[in-house]
Amino acid sequence: MTARLPSPERCADACGRRGDPLTGTAPPVPRWLLVEQPKAWGPDPWRDCALPADVIAGLARRAAQVGARVMLIRRPGRREEGPLRWAYVDSLRGESWWSTFDDPHELVTSPWPSGTRSVDPVYLVCAHGRHDTCCALRGRPVAAALARSRPERTWECSHVGGDRFAANLVALPHGFYFGQVTPEGVERLAEDFEAGRLTIPLVRGRTTLTGPVQAAQQVARERTGEAGVEAFAPTRVEQVEQGRWVVHLDGLAEPVRLRAEFVTSDSPLTCSATAPGRFRVFVAE
Repeated sequence: MTARLPSPERCADACGRRGDPLTGTAPPVPRWLLVEQPKAWGPDPWRDCALPADVIAGLARRAAQVGARVMLIRRPGRREEGPLRWAYVDSLRGESWWSTFDDPHELVTSPWPSGTRSVDPVYLVCAHGRHDTCCALRGRPVAAALARSRPERTWECSHVGGDRFAANLVALPHGFYFGQVTPEGVERLAEDFEAGRLTIPLVRGRTTLTGPVQAAQQVARERTGEAGVEAFAPTRVEQVEQGRWVVHLDGLAEPVRLRAEFVTSDSPLTCSATAPGRFRVFVAE
């Protein structure tokens, strides 16, 4: 199937007009390394950041060994003086370890994890405008709004993926992606999350699960209204044929049957793209 839209449009505007489903779009990320870098980020945040080249190479090697994604973070607005922070986050265990650094080489030589352990939520809002304009236009107001009530838990971050779903928010350490978050709704989203509930319409998925399982959980939430963060754990996943799955979930009597379809859009999927794109959606059968 094909979605036809006028062009040019910013990617998030076009996504909203098409009604692109958010379901099952969180990338697989079991672990994270967060590194505070307060200065402006270029299109490629690693190439353009202030970290030495040998540190960047060392972080990339260590991150690959443990299956971690390295992200740059910074506080919304003006940063206070003091040491820079970094964190190792294990979304499989639901834990974060926070520390500070003066010499960037400490990021490579320090044990992972190290620092102060925490299970408290931390919110990353993609505000990487040099990567995609929508991330800045939509992400920065969301980060600023949330920082007013949760300054210690809120960070702007580099590219998280899914630019067209801006504003994108990642709730760690659990690894939940939310899309199309607004400044008006972000505080309620955080309040619900801290009470163990998800804002169902905005869930993209959980990074510790595959796309089909993310989609099956969302089907279960929408059918039942159950919004618990830990609800509907997968018990069995069967790929019955190419592009078709049967997903069994704890707490749901019947399995969820899904198929994957691919949608071609006549408008680019990111603000920097020059041609239409193609994306996968999951359809419940």
